[in-house]
Amino acid sequence: MTRIGNLFGPDFTFLGVPAADLDDPDSYASADVVIIGAPFDGGVSHRSGARFGPQAIRGTDYLPHDGSRPSLALRTDGLRDLRVVDVGDVEVYAGDIERSLQTIRTAVARVAAAGAIPVVLGGDHSITYADASGVAEVLGAGRVSLIHFDAHADTGDVEFGSLWGHGQPMRRLIEAGAVRGDRFLQIGLRGYWPGPQTLGWMADQRMRSYEMTEIEHRGLATCLTEAFAIATDECDGVFLSVDIDVADPAHAPGTGTPEPGGLSARALLDAVRRICLELPVVGVDVVEVSPPFDHADITAALANRVVLEALSAIARRRRDAQTGTRWDPALPLLDDRVAPIPEGHLRGHSHDH
Repeated sequence: MTRIGNLFGPDFTFLGVPAADLDDPDSYASADVVIIGAPFDGGVSHRSGARFGPQAIRGTDYLPHDGSRPSLALRTDGLRDLRVVDVGDVEVYAGDIERSLQTIRTAVARVAAAGAIPVVLGGDHSITYADASGVAEVLGAGRVSLIHFDAHADTGDVEFGSLWGHGQPMRRLIEAGAVRGDRFLQIGLRGYWPGPQTLGWMADQRMRSYEMTEIEHRGLATCLTEAFAIATDECDGVFLSVDIDVADPAHAPGTGTPEPGGLSARALLDAVRRICLELPVVGVDVVEVSPPFDHADITAALANRVVLEALSAIARRRRDAQTGTRWDPALPLLDDRVAPIPEGHLRGHSHDH
């Protein structure tokens, strides 16, 4: 197929990184990261509009789209220290969820097989079934753990008469064997769904879900440390899935199923940074940005920064692995903010994709 760019708008790439074409493997053969748009919202249960998410995430910024974003904190430029390309949007079909998910899965698997990290811009959360299973298809079923930021568990069985939708991808992933239930970490859950039967199924799978009340009592940093130990046990890589509704609606109003009481934008960005600094991340998606319900691009800007934070941290992790240093946020800004890594603290770097 010919590159279509943004399916619902003009063809521009994520902040101006080079364009590539999925049907031309040479165009991304040496890429570290490949941006993929998945503009599908046929799985929503409430407000639609996430099909316009990839375009909004790619373009929402107040700086020139010059393919460069030096991180003030991390002292890396994720768009230049890594080779990042954007293959545009996958051609999806609004009325056919199974066909669309298979098309997305094929695209993600192609990128993973080329040795790059796929970063998928959604789209509603149904696409995570395609994204994570596409990576697992290449790296091995059950060999990739999943860290899932969301207000909702997305572990429903049959919803509105269908096995497929944005409330069910995590159950489908576990049932398919792509991801192990006991290596599935959920962060930020809250609200009034799911009910006891679904919670019972989750317990049977040995999923670990950190509801906001627990996070507030124990602290997000403590919960993340615990989750990291589980995620890296008997797994070769980590897939990071960020539903933007994990953030409080005050920080992310433009989403389909907003739930009050979530993480702040600062907490979410810090968590994403830490995951990509400390863990061997092999895939990322950012989903449920619905521009028609956004205000002043608040949600799109946060999603854009989630992607940038992930890329900046992956670049920092790789640089530290090469130089034998460790980024230290406690050091002053005008210092290098790196210190030598003590012997025996390099666990995980060898698994980087």
